Amino acid sequence: MAHRMSRATSPSELRSWDASLTALAADLMQAGLDGVEVLVEYQLPLSSKRVDVVLAGEHPRRGTPSYVVIELKQWTQASLYEGEPELVIQPSYGPRPVLHPVAQVRGYVEYLMDFLGILHGTSDVLTGVAYLHNATDSRVAPLRDYPEDDYSRFFTGEDRGDFLEFLRSRLSPVNAPIHADRLLRSSVAPSKQLLAVAAEELRTREQFVLLDEQRVAFNLVLHEVEKAQHGDHKSVVVITGGPGSGKSVIALSLMGELGRRGVRVVHATGSRSFTHTLRKIAGHRAPRTRALFRYFNQFMDADRNGLDVLIADEAHRIRDTSVDRYTRAALRTNPRRQVDELIDAARVPVFLLDQNQVVRPGEMGTVEDIEKHAREKGLDVHQIDLNAQYRSGGSAEYVEWVERLLELVPGGPVPWEGDERFEVRTASSPSTMEQALAEKLTAQQNARIAAGYCWTWSDPRPDGSLVPDVRIGDWSRPWNLKGDRSVGGAPPASLWASDERGFGQVGCVYTAQGFEYEWNGVLLGPDLVWRRGRWVAVRSANRDPDFRSTKRVSDTEFDLLVRNVYKVLLTRGLRGVYLHSTDSETQQFLERLVN
Repeated sequence: MAHRMSRATSPSELRSWDASLTALAADLMQAGLDGVEVLVEYQLPLSSKRVDVVLAGEHPRRGTPSYVVIELKQWTQASLYEGEPELVIQPSYGPRPVLHPVAQVRGYVEYLMDFLGILHGTSDVLTGVAYLHNATDSRVAPLRDYPEDDYSRFFTGEDRGDFLEFLRSRLSPVNAPIHADRLLRSSVAPSKQLLAVAAEELRTREQFVLLDEQRVAFNLVLHEVEKAQHGDHKSVVVITGGPGSGKSVIALSLMGELGRRGVRVVHATGSRSFTHTLRKIAGHRAPRTRALFRYFNQFMDADRNGLDVLIADEAHRIRDTSVDRYTRAALRTNPRRQVDELIDAARVPVFLLDQNQVVRPGEMGTVEDIEKHAREKGLDVHQIDLNAQYRSGGSAEYVEWVERLLELVPGGPVPWEGDERFEVRTASSPSTMEQALAEKLTAQQNARIAAGYCWTWSDPRPDGSLVPDVRIGDWSRPWNLKGDRSVGGAPPASLWASDERGFGQVGCVYTAQGFEYEWNGVLLGPDLVWRRGRWVAVRSANRDPDFRSTKRVSDTEFDLLVRNVYKVLLTRGLRGVYLHSTDSETQQFLERLVN
């Protein structure tokens, strides 16, 4: 673990290996399979997920490569979570449900079939087993009803004889090292079957109409893909546009069209919330398509031009490098720039970005930087600028007003003259804002409240209740959840903007960016105030850990980043926005402009 993943092993992992690997080793010896290759903690390609064990050998009857994915469980008992067939309660995990081990191992097998080149187009080469080696049938009886198939089988310690017979039916030690090496060295790319599934899924959901520059950008990408397919050609496409100009609509339309054409395409972003939501929406009926939606830092060791198209959405969130604390040692030495990794990964890398949405230190995604790195590689760069506005009621006037309000463009703040397509109001207090937005909810129009990162962000209490950290006068509400699990009736962080349960928690820029809702409430915190005719950024009032270090983020950089944060927050609404500042002088200034 230290050598391959550059991290220490936890005590729980050591205990798990000691118990489960010992049991599996004994089983392999008894089955006469001590000569098969054993890949421990096998990491799924383009993923941080790890499989307990993959056994590699040769099929005893067909003489073809054969692999068995094994999920090892030390469980002695388990039951279903509220009758839900895929969710399981196991005492060591407490009250939270976990995935049924058969569903878990089936997911691993399908993922490998979809992304490993040596498995594309094969049948009966890879299978999976959930092995509860400490369990008896009576203690895990409810789990037996879950359907098994060619990709997933279920065995307990009481089924040990059947388990050994199953392994013998799938594996022999002949050429095992060769077959293991082929698996480890396989190319990585989505299969045609996966792309067909994704295309069908996006076709049934596609309701996008592309107009003007959007259509130009769409057709330009298709043109560059055809050139790449008909010759040894590579080029870069950069699509720029402000919030709501349709960048993500283009991205999803391209995913659907390219998938229908059998083109190897993957979508990537730097936003956890955005990627999670896309996976949920695009993969609702076809979960396998979720694997086509990835993160920017998952292409460090991708094959050069292994994809036909990589769609880098929200590309303003590209960082200097992809290295983080989970990066294995081999990739830490002389890391490449993240933009180079993305360019190298596909024949036609497509970058969609808005430079005024850079809100975190270390985000490097600019047109100039992408062009510079592409030109250094001798690549053609095609840029399309989207002038249209599809958010904020289609009101380009409002977006321009926000940019002038925050002095992100020349001209300075001006009074809001009104636009019948979009409503702008101030709220005298957070409670007044919340009441107005609640009325919109009653009228079946969705609404959210978001704020600058100016308050402490606590973990949920032991009983699952959320701490009301955002306190303004006698009004208080919790932030949205930090993690990926629903707690206390609140949705996970990645779904705050899209799940109806998100109203009642206050969102931040990291959960709001990339999303839109009909009615938008924005709380301007004390980190940006209006003083003597100009904006003043108050660093001490900000609680974002990324802004804490003055060495990493200068005062000048903080001033720009915090105004970019509020630009993102102010441009999430489709029908209207309510504004309130916690600073009285700033609130008076906003009221003069709006009212």
